[in-house]
Amino acid sequence: MPTTFRKIENLHIVLWLIKDYCWISNYKIAGMIMIVPTLLVSIYFTWRMRQDYSELAHNIAVTAWICANSTWMLGEFFLDDSTRLLAKIFFFSGFAVLLFYYIFQLMNRNGSNVSKSA
Repeated sequence: MPTTFRKIENLHIVLWLIKDYCWISNYKIAGMIMIVPTLLVSIYFTWRMRQDYSELAHNIAVTAWICANSTWMLGEFFLDDSTRLLAKIFFFSGFAVLLFYYIFQLMNRNGSNVSKSA
């Protein structure tokens, strides 16, 4: 993995931490602003890693998690904490992607073991 890509990956963690710090500190405007770069970098990773199914699945899950996290934060800031259902939909969407990915991997592993032993 190129060094530049790794640096952007590390920056993504910093962006996410800043966004969450704004959330717990009740810095509403800064928290809303931090959603944009955090989400954009996550989408960038997802796009860049789309050829590798494992990376793609995990990056889709991370993007869904950031959407869930951001939706929850905005709900707490502005909507009397009424966005948790929508946040759960994002969260479980990402979880479902990983679940299907791992089920598919398990089925492929078991299928290849059966065909090798036959």
